[in-house]
Formats: sequence, C-alpha cells, structure tokens
Amino acid sequence: MSAPEPQAQAAAASAEPVLSVRGLVKHFPVNKGVVFSRTVGQVRAVDDVSFDIARGETLALVGESGCGKSTTGRLVLRLIDPTGGSVRFQGWELATATDEQMRSMRRHLQIIFQDPYASLNPRMTIGDILTEPMNVHGIGSAAERAERVRELLQVVGLLPEHARRYPHQFSGGQRQRVGIARALAVQPKLIVCDEPVSALDVSIQAQVVNLLQDLQKRFGLSYLFIAHDLAVVKHISDRVAVMYLGKLVEIADKPSLYARPLHPYTQALLSAIPRPEPGLQRQRILLAGDVPSAMHPPSGCRFHTRCPHAQERCRREEPLLRDAGPGHRVACHFFESLPAPEGVAAGDKPQQGRFAVRLAAFEAARRAARPG
Repeated sequence: MSAPEPQAQAAAASAEPVLSVRGLVKHFPVNKGVVFSRTVGQVRAVDDVSFDIARGETLALVGESGCGKSTTGRLVLRLIDPTGGSVRFQGWELATATDEQMRSMRRHLQIIFQDPYASLNPRMTIGDILTEPMNVHGIGSAAERAERVRELLQVVGLLPEHARRYPHQFSGGQRQRVGIARALAVQPKLIVCDEPVSALDVSIQAQVVNLLQDLQKRFGLSYLFIAHDLAVVKHISDRVAVMYLGKLVEIADKPSLYARPLHPYTQALLSAIPRPEPGLQRQRILLAGDVPSAMHPPSGCRFHTRCPHAQERCRREEPLLRDAGPGHRVACHFFESLPAPEGVAAGDKPQQGRFAVRLAAFEAARRAARPG
C-alpha cells in the first residue's frame, strides 16, 4: 500500500480537533473540622462534560455564574487537576500528563483572564510581563525577545514605548490588550478566553472582540471563549455550548442555537437580556426558584427544579445529550414536543425585542472600532 499523499495527510490533520474533552469531571471536597478535618461532601463543579474544538474555531461556553464555565477552562489547561475524564490536545493526553510533560505543553496552551487589573503584576513593566513567558520557555535571545515584545505591542494596538510603563499607567482596555499580548508571546495554538471583555464597557468590548478575531485569522488560533454576554458570543463564536450546574445542556453551531434554541434553559437565557426601551412589553421566560447547590444537585435532570415543562421522568432520569439536527445536541427528554417560546420559531426573530438593542449597540461599536 502506498503512503498517503501530503495533501491527504494535511487534510486529515486539519480535520482532527485541536482539543478533545471527554467525560471531564471535577469534584471539590468539602472538609469540616479544624484539628481533625474530615470530608463531609463534594462540590460537583464539573460533571461529565465533553466537547471538541477544531483548528481555528471558537467554541463559546455560556451559562449563569457558578455553573462551572471557568472551572472547565482551568481544567482544560491543567491549572487544576481533574477528578476524572480525558483532555486531549493534538493527540496528547493532558489529564494524566506529568509535570515535566505539561511544562513542554504550556507554551501551546494559554489563557486570557477576566480582570485586566488583577491579572498583571503591578511591580513589573509591560516589557518584563511580555518577556517572562519567553524566558520560562527559553525562546530566543535577549535581543530577539526585545524585538518580539515590540512586535507584540504593535499587533495588539499599543506602541513599542509602552514596554517601559507599568500596568497602573494604562486603562482597562489597554491592560486587556497587554493580557492578550502576553498570551500570544509564546505562539500558542489554543487560548482559553475567560470572560475577557466582561469588565470592559461596550465600546472597548467591541475593540477587544475585533482584535481577538483578527488575531485568530492571522495566527490560526483556536479559542474556548467563556462568557455570559450573548451579544458578544453571537459575534465571536462558531459554536455555542450551554452549561448548567456542571453539565452541558445544549451544544450547537451559532446560527442554529440563536434561531432555534431547544433546551428550556437556553430559551430562558436568550430571553433574559434586558430591554432598555421604556413602555415595551417584555417577552421573558421567568425561571422559578434559585440555582440548586452543586454540593447537592437535584436527581434526574438538574434543571427540573426550575423548568416550566418538567415532568415526572425529569425527576427520575438524567437526560443525555441527544442529536437534534446536524451538529446540534440537547439534554432534554421532551425537547421535540416542547412549544417554542414566542418569537423563537421564526428564524432570526429571537433578536426582536429581546437583545436587539444590546446587539445593535455592540455591532455599532464594533463597526466604529474597525479602521476604515
């Protein structure tokens, strides 16, 4: 048998996911007692989460605060050790990798943190902050690193002379640009963006989202984009995964999820965006009760305590992610028979009266932020 053609090898390599997560689990022990400490329970922060990210793709992970989004991002990077499951990056298993193996992989896996004020060392200059990861991984000579710092600052829209300044001399948006430049310093392939624009105002959010998209095209990056702002997610994502209480409840490509959300929780999220126009009637899906404790999650479907369509089966049997169309999976026993909420069934109409204003403001800011 002849060896495969180089073009076929390249096609197969590009088809393989850059990141493959299967059955990811993280339980944090809850201890009681000071002298004789004992474990009295487990916080089930992430429970059997699976997804893939292709090369050059952006997968958005959305959900309420405390649902396990950021924990999932940190597990992917092995900043915390998983309780179980598999995390494969370009065929390499990260979940069970040794410290030495992880050190060699770190340069390919980077993170952009949420808070641009807390994520930069105030005692280091911007040049030192950008040089540090290159020093750790032994990249280049001193002169090459200095040149790399100048290039990085220009790539993210800052000036080379900014390398001599300290973080307190920059605005929030400029600091986040420094955080992006730091993530790019070691030429990674995958970046976890942990709510990178949530601390910024709308105009700066648009600039940062434009920058992330431009960098993705320029360097072929893959993103795991963790967020709760569905207007931002609509612009930057290729696919969207919805998380509730440690589990994925729906995952689909962006057009399918926004035009036809199938899980009751996803429908509620899309209806929850505030409408600032006075006098206009809301079409919001109100969920009963509070998010249950991750230490004592409900039996069966974890969403059944707040779901307006819950039935007895939901209380007894945990739903699995099932196919609901090409690339669309939903964890709901009855999604086929659930009535579509008003304004959801007709294509793009979920935008009307729900997050149209927020989306329009963000789109306008993005257009204004792009030169020309």
